[in-house]
Amino acid sequence: MRRSVTANLIPSVSVDFLQQRQMTVIMKRELSSYFSTPIAYVFILIFLVLAGVFTFYIGNFYERMQADLIPFFSFHPWLYLFLIPAISMRMWSEERNSGTLELLLTLPVSRTEIILGKFLAAWLFSGLALILTFPLWISVNYLGNPDNGVILASYIGSWLMAGGFLSIGSCMSALTRSQVVAFVLCGFITLLFVMAGFPLVLDLFRGWVPLLILDVITSLSFLTHFNSITKGVLSLNDFLYFISIIVAWLFATAIAIESKKS
Repeated sequence: MRRSVTANLIPSVSVDFLQQRQMTVIMKRELSSYFSTPIAYVFILIFLVLAGVFTFYIGNFYERMQADLIPFFSFHPWLYLFLIPAISMRMWSEERNSGTLELLLTLPVSRTEIILGKFLAAWLFSGLALILTFPLWISVNYLGNPDNGVILASYIGSWLMAGGFLSIGSCMSALTRSQVVAFVLCGFITLLFVMAGFPLVLDLFRGWVPLLILDVITSLSFLTHFNSITKGVLSLNDFLYFISIIVAWLFATAIAIESKKS
């Protein structure tokens, strides 16, 4: 009896291991493809330069006389509106335009593994760009005594938000052959998700829609959940929000790929 159970478990474990290995191979392939072209280095350079400009100049770092990274993180949603679509626009559009998508889909790899592999590669790449801003964290610790717990939570929140942006970009890229169109679509959709929590937008609905609807609109905003995390509170609600956004849009990516395939 024990031998029978063991025999049944071995194939299951082998299949799971093989699937994880295939997804890892795809992820590594995609990650290396970013650095095979200048786009990776240009993106990282632009991100680091803009991060420094927004933190120390536009964010009035010195005038505030406060050693923290609030100006740095407060500009992240707006930075991502332009930089994240530049990463995600090539995910599927390039494959479709070059004719390699059909070949990729015929490989003995599930759609889920391909989608996750591509997404995780882009997410790790954006995480690398965030890690390279670490000197800013060192600088504020040299200049004062910031709340490092808040800074760490803000970094995690920023990476989660980048994942949300990338999942939307993945879906938009799967809908078109044109990287430019994918860029514009991703920028537009993510702008809606950011602006949903903006006071200017909420004021347009306040007074003539039920409070429940207003709360729903607010809860859909990247800005609402990210601002909550940058206060140093990494709540389960905010974490589940970003994970739900990622899962939902990656599922939409799978639907888009299947529809274009047929």
